[in-house]
Amino acid sequence: MFDAKGKEGNTDLGVHFGFAPSVQCGEGVNDCFGTTIDMRQVYLTVGGSWGQLLVGRELGLFSRQNILTDQTLFGIGGSGAGGPDLNSAGQPNFGDRGGSTTLGRIGLGYIYPNFRAQMTYSTKAGVPYQLSIGVFEAAGVGDYNQTQIPRVETEFTYSASGFKGWLGGTLESTKDAPRNGVSLTSYGGSGGLRYEAAAFSVTGSGYYGKGLGTTFYGAGGSSNLHLTSSGKDDARKSYGFIGQITVTPPSSKVTIAGSYGSSYLKASNNDKTVGDDFRTENTLISGGIYYQATKSLKVVGEFDYEWTKLKLAGVTQGSKNTRYTPGIGFMLFF
Repeated sequence: MFDAKGKEGNTDLGVHFGFAPSVQCGEGVNDCFGTTIDMRQVYLTVGGSWGQLLVGRELGLFSRQNILTDQTLFGIGGSGAGGPDLNSAGQPNFGDRGGSTTLGRIGLGYIYPNFRAQMTYSTKAGVPYQLSIGVFEAAGVGDYNQTQIPRVETEFTYSASGFKGWLGGTLESTKDAPRNGVSLTSYGGSGGLRYEAAAFSVTGSGYYGKGLGTTFYGAGGSSNLHLTSSGKDDARKSYGFIGQITVTPPSSKVTIAGSYGSSYLKASNNDKTVGDDFRTENTLISGGIYYQATKSLKVVGEFDYEWTKLKLAGVTQGSKNTRYTPGIGFMLFF
C-alpha cells in the first residue's frame, strides 16, 4: 500500500493506493497464469475542520464495521475464494472455486461491503462520534441490472471508554429495462456493539435487508420470476449476525479468539407463488490463536467449521453441507 499526504493552507490533502496480490493458483490448476494483483483502493481525500471528502475506490459503508471487527480479517474464515458458488436459492456450494483471496465471513455473518467507486463525506475525526454518507456505484440484483442513479450508503459510529457502537444503512433502485422497466428497491441496515479492554473484547454485529442477497451485494437477492408487475415481489429478505470473544492474557503476546456467525436468505413472494418457500442458513464457527511475534510480525493459527442448510416450508432438506478448514499464516504490518 502507498500513501501520500500534504497540507496546503487549511486543507488536508491525501492519496492512497492499496494492492491485494494473489499468491495461490486456482484449485486443481497446475499453471498459475491467472494469479492477479487486485487494485482494491484508489482514492483521494480532501479535508479540514469541516470534515473529509473521499473520492475514488474504497471499502463501502454498509456493514463496514461488521467486517473490520471480525477476527477472520486476520485469518481465513470460510474457505475458497471469490465468494461461494450459489445455487438457485442463493445457497453456497462447497465445490472448487479458485480465486485470489480467502472468504472470511462473507455470506457467513455479513454481506461484503466491497471496494466500490464512491464519493463519501465524513464529519471531523478525533471526536467520539462520526457520521459518513456517500453515493456509490450501483450493483445489479439479478435481472434488475439497469442502474440510473447511484446507491446511497451511510454509517454512524460512536466510541467512548472502551465501547464502540455503529449503525449503517443502504438504499438502491434498479430496473429490469430489457423487459418492461419495473423497479426493484434494495435496502438494508447493519449495526453492532463492541467492548474492548486490555485483556479481552466482546463483539456482536448483525444486518437485515431486502433485495441485498447473502454474500455480495445483490447476489441471490432476486427470484427473477417476474410474476407480478411489482419488482418488490422478486426481492428476497436476508439477515445475519456474529458473536465474538477475544482474550489476551496479561503481559502476553498471544490472543485467543472464538466466534459464531450465520447468514440467512428467505424466499420472495414470487418464490412462494411457485411453491419454493425456502430458507437457507450459512454458518461458520471459528477459533483462532494470534501471536504477535515482533512489533510488526503476527503469526496466525485458525480452525474453522462451516455448514449450509436448506429448508423448504420449514422442513430441513437432507443433511447439512459441511467443511472443516485448518490454516496458518504470517502477516507483516509496518
